[in-house]
Amino acid sequence: MLVLSQSKVGTTVGQFLKIEPSARGTALGNASTSLYGEAATAFYNPASIGRLQKSNVQFTHSNWLADIDYNFVIVALNIGNLGTMSLQAISLNSGEIDVRTVEQPMGTGERYSVTNFALGLGYARMLTDRVSVGMIINYLRETIWHSNAAGVALNFGVQYKLSHYGLNLGASVANFGPRMKYSGRDLFIDYDFYPDKYGDNDNLPAELRTDAYQLPTIFRFGMSYPVRLGDNNRILIAVDAKNPSDNTQSLNLGVEWKILDRFALRGGYRDLFLKDSEGGLVFGAGMQLEYYQYNLMFDYAWADYGRLEQTHRFTLGLGF
Repeated sequence: MLVLSQSKVGTTVGQFLKIEPSARGTALGNASTSLYGEAATAFYNPASIGRLQKSNVQFTHSNWLADIDYNFVIVALNIGNLGTMSLQAISLNSGEIDVRTVEQPMGTGERYSVTNFALGLGYARMLTDRVSVGMIINYLRETIWHSNAAGVALNFGVQYKLSHYGLNLGASVANFGPRMKYSGRDLFIDYDFYPDKYGDNDNLPAELRTDAYQLPTIFRFGMSYPVRLGDNNRILIAVDAKNPSDNTQSLNLGVEWKILDRFALRGGYRDLFLKDSEGGLVFGAGMQLEYYQYNLMFDYAWADYGRLEQTHRFTLGLGF
C-alpha cells in the first residue's frame, strides 16, 4: 500500500505576514533572529529593539511579486531604563484585477482588489546586560473585494549575547494567534431549498460558510558572530533555522562586510533545504551617515525567486 504525506503549503491565512520588510535582513538571507541595531529587526525577533541605543524610524518599499505593492514602517522609541516601545504598520495591495467568470472569461467589466493590513504595538527591554526580551501584538485584516477576515497575532522572542564581541543567540515565535475566517456580502447567495419542487420560494437569502484557517506561525532560532579585521573592517556571519507551521524546515545564511562603520556589502542564501523552494540567492548593500546626533541609513536588497523572477527592497532609516 502506497501512503503519500500531505504538504502543509497553502494551509494558512495571512501570508503577507511572512514577507520580510528589512532590506538588510533580506540581503543576509533573512538570517536575522540574533541581529539588532535597527528597528526592522523586530520582524524577526521583537527582543532586538530592546538593544537599541537610540530611537529609530524605518520605512521599506518593495515592488513585490506580480507587481504587488508592499510597504512597511516602524517607529521604535527608546524610553531609557523602561525599555523600548514600537509601533509598526504593514500594507500590501494587489492593485485592480479584472473579475472573470466561467461564462465571461474575458471579464465582466467589474474590477476588484486584494488588500492586507497589519498594525502592531511592541515592547522590549534588557533584563540584564546580555539578555533582552520583547513582544509585538498585531491586528491584521485581509480584504478580497467585499469580503474580509480579521484577527490578532502575537510575536515574542529573546536574545542572549555571550560577550561584547562574541556570539549572539536569538529565538522567536511569530504569528501566534487564533484562526481567521472570511465573511462579507460576496458570500451572500439566493438559495432554492427544493430545486425540483414547483411553487416554493427559490430565492431564500443565505450565506456561504467559510472554514477558519490558522496563521502562518514560525519558530526561528539563530546565531551570529562578528569577526573584526581591524579598527575599520568587520565581517558578520549569521545563521538561522526556521520551522514554519505551513511548510518544511529550512536554513538561512548570511554574511555582511562592513567598511569604515559606514558602508556594507551583504550576501546570503535563504530557505536552504526547503522542499520545492524557488530561488534563494540574495545580495545587497547599505550605507550609514552621521549628522550631529542623527544617523541616516539606506539599505538595498535583491532576492531571487526562481520562476517568479526577483524582488527589490529599499529601506530608509533615521536614528535619533
